[in-house]
Formats: sequence, C-alpha cells, structure tokens
Amino acid sequence: MKFTILVVDDEKNIREGLGEFLRLEGYDVVLAVDGKDGVQRLDRDEVDLVITDLKMPGLLGSELLKHITSHYPSIPVIVLTGHGTVEDAVDAMRNGAYDFITKPVNLDHLAMLARRALERRELSRQNEELLEEIQTQKRTSTIIGKSPAIRRIFELVRRVAPTKASVLITGESGVGKELIADAIHNLSPRADKPFIKVHCAALAESLLESELFGHEKGSFTGAQGRKKGRFELAHEGTLFLDEIGEINQNVQIKILRVLQEKRFERVGGEETIETDVRVVAATNKDLKEEIANGTFREDLYYRLNVVNIHVPPLRERKDDIPLLAGSFLNEFAGDNGKKLEGFDPKVRAALYAYAWPGNVRELRNCIESAVVMASGNVITIDDLPPGVRTSAEESVIRVPPGSSLADAERILIKETLAVQGGNKSRTAEILGIGRKTLYQKIQDYGLESTADNDR
Repeated sequence: MKFTILVVDDEKNIREGLGEFLRLEGYDVVLAVDGKDGVQRLDRDEVDLVITDLKMPGLLGSELLKHITSHYPSIPVIVLTGHGTVEDAVDAMRNGAYDFITKPVNLDHLAMLARRALERRELSRQNEELLEEIQTQKRTSTIIGKSPAIRRIFELVRRVAPTKASVLITGESGVGKELIADAIHNLSPRADKPFIKVHCAALAESLLESELFGHEKGSFTGAQGRKKGRFELAHEGTLFLDEIGEINQNVQIKILRVLQEKRFERVGGEETIETDVRVVAATNKDLKEEIANGTFREDLYYRLNVVNIHVPPLRERKDDIPLLAGSFLNEFAGDNGKKLEGFDPKVRAALYAYAWPGNVRELRNCIESAVVMASGNVITIDDLPPGVRTSAEESVIRVPPGSSLADAERILIKETLAVQGGNKSRTAEILGIGRKTLYQKIQDYGLESTADNDR
C-alpha cells in the first residue's frame, strides 16, 4: 500500500525539499503553502500523514492541528519547529500531535518518525476493520452456515443493508427469511430505530389494513379509539412484511402508494401522515406466477423487488446442516440443563440423508426433540424423530445419469464423509485411498465444510 503525506510549510525550500525526499522514500506527496491551503488539501485529497510547520502566517500550525484532530482524528501529525519553540511543539503533542522534529530537519530521523506514524495508523485501521467485522458477525450471528449459497447471501446482506432500497426475500417456508430481514436491519443505519414485523398471512383481510395503517375512533365496529398502524410505528426504521403474497389487491394498492409517495391515511381518517420507512418483504410464493394469475400487482412487485435475496431450501445446502445442528444442540442442551458432547456418526448421516421439507425450522424442532429424548452424553440415532431416523436406514448414494466421473467421485466422497460424520480416516479407508489423496480431493472438490478438520 502506498501512503500519501501532506507537507505544510510556508518556506518554499523546506516544503519542496521535504517533498522531494519523501518521494524518494516511496511516498506520494501533497504540498501546501500554509495552514489554510493544508485544510483545503485535506478536504480534497486522501492523506495518511501530515507534516506541518507550527509558525506560519494566517492559519497557524497549531490551529491546523486542532482541525485535523477534530475532523480527521485517525491522521497522525508530525510538527516542525525551530530550536526556540520546542515548548510549542510539546504543547502540540499534548493536543494530539504524533511527534515533533526540530529544524534543520534530520532527514533520517524524519523518515523513521514517518514510518512509525504510518505503521501505527495502518495498525489502527486494521483494528477498526477487525472490530467492524466482529460487530458485523455479531449482528448476523443468527444466520448460520458456510455453504456457497449462504456466503452469497451474507455478501448481499452486507451490500444492501446500508442503502434505502426495498428488499424482497424469497424462499420456501422455514428457510429463515425473517433472520435475513433481521440482519439487514441490524447492519443498516436504521439499526437503532424501530424494526416492526407483520405476518400478513396471520391476519384476517378485514384487520390487515387497520394493522398496517392504523384507524380512527369509530371507523368500524370495535374501533373504540385511535390506533397507530405499523407503517406509523416503523417511522425512520424498517418494516418487515412477511408473506406479502397473501395480501389482497385493496391493501396492495395502499402499500404501493406508501412506497411511492411516503404518505398514507389511517382507516376512517382524513389526516395525511408522512412516513420514512424502509420496507423488507418476504414470500414463499412465486409472485410472477401470482401476477400472471391476476392476484398480485405487477407495479407493487417491482417496487418491492428492488433487490432480491433468494434463500435456497436446506436440501440444496446440506453443507450447512452440521453447523446448524451443532448450534441448535448447544442451545437446547443449555435450555434443558443437559451436558451433550455431540452427535453419534449415524445421527450425522441421518441428518444429511433426510430431505427436510420443513427446512431449517424442521431441523431445529428435530434437534430440540432429540435433546429432550437423549439419555446419554451424545445424541444417538434412537433419539431422532421416526421420520428422520428412517431416512438413514433408507439412504443410498444417487449419481444422476450423465454425470462425469469427476462429478460421480465428488458425490461419492461427499456422501461417504457425511455418513462417517466427517471422519476423513474412516472415509479414506472405506474408499480405499490414502489420507493424503483424500485431503487433496476434498480441497479440489470444495468439500472442506463436510469434513471434520480434526480427524
């Protein structure tokens, strides 16, 4: 990485001489003739370090330092001073300067100071990025998985969360669409604002409009007072509309108006209410098919579907099953006061073989049931619900007709690893190949998440 240093000095010979020396040291250099010019350069250029004289006409170096520490606190400042103003340099360090150097400048000493200051800045930047990554992981910790599909979803969430764009999350019931909505809100600038959820399918059509937009007293039978709707409650935050495909055309029109005009009226009211809401919607329906059938408005679909995040079913991302199962095991073992060390290899094979029509929700229920039924220190095949237990007994390895030898080999290795609970030694023995050969094939086929790294 090439750093940029800003040199601020009203003496031309010193300014240009330092600039030429620093360029020879491998830095990009920006020169400023005084403090005011230095402020303008900072606002315009990407600067990593400032070297500034203290005694300059107009804006003093001490004033420039105050500007930098208040507006650019991560940029280190080295001050230049004459022998008679060392006390001023010490004061500058108390006010945030990294270090000072006296004139005439010892260039070797300056090079050393610059290198150390930039190393500290780079370390600080890396720490900030690490802390941000940790916070990002914490805010998305409910989304569990390492499959390529989940990694793509992570990336989409990170890219779309800081924006105002509407998001449509699609996928079968139970895949975790609500968790994606949680992550989008938690990573957005609205994270400290309301996050309001509406399960559209759980509300009768007659109540949904009132629930979304609120109502005035007496607007319908049972409306005994004014009620704020979810759009109003979610002002400046995020509104999550789950199962958006279940709403009727009348409500669709009103939602479309809010998305277009940022305003609405309560049921039975005349007051127009302004709102700033980021809408995230989810559905397990094919909305394009609903549009073709005349049950969903095409204009609303495109308003909602600015960014689409599709969550594939669990059967299409089975590499996530070990992580999900392990997380649920820890959760429910703690809830039930049990000390469970893990899963018997036959259980891992059964979990992998089962089709999971109920997706992650069904897996969660399965592990909770198994924890309740467990009598030993590991989950055994007998602890699983009958349907999941049977899948292991009936499982066979299927290679689609027309597959290449490489595809067939990948499937064979992947399935055998799953049956053996990720144990590479046993897998290599069963397949009749050496461990080193198996390790290489695991890497070549991208099967690291299926294999147990410790065995």
